[in-house]
Amino acid sequence: MASSSLVACARAQFDRKPVRYSMVSVVAVAVSQLVLVTCNGLLHWSAVPSNVTAVAIGSIPSYTLNRRWVWGKRGRNHLFREVVPFWALAFVGLVFSTVLVHLAVQWNDSTLVASAANLTAFGILWVVKYLLLDSVLFRVSEQSEALAS
Repeated sequence: MASSSLVACARAQFDRKPVRYSMVSVVAVAVSQLVLVTCNGLLHWSAVPSNVTAVAIGSIPSYTLNRRWVWGKRGRNHLFREVVPFWALAFVGLVFSTVLVHLAVQWNDSTLVASAANLTAFGILWVVKYLLLDSVLFRVSEQSEALAS
């Protein structure tokens, strides 16, 4: 009986947007970090192009998973209501993280420092992005949420 209540508790947690958003963020960060480390550490690209590539590639699973799994949006993507604003947010993150990466590698040009600067920038923007996605970009009316439950 205890294991079934534990499973029910875990399922309830995964039905909550902030938890799902956090899990999507983990996926996006893992993808971005893998690309950043690959480009900078293995392919020996400089830090800034590596960061740009990492953010661009990491934004793809972030958009898809946030739209479908976190906010439950189905059907066609809306270019000017969803895609463009999402990429604009990603661009703000890109600019901010690129500035931090650039500043950080001036101090120490190791891949670890570039990675830490990237993570710091996106960590700072994480809460703001959630609030914007929830209240503006992927906003679901209360009536739609009630119907989905």
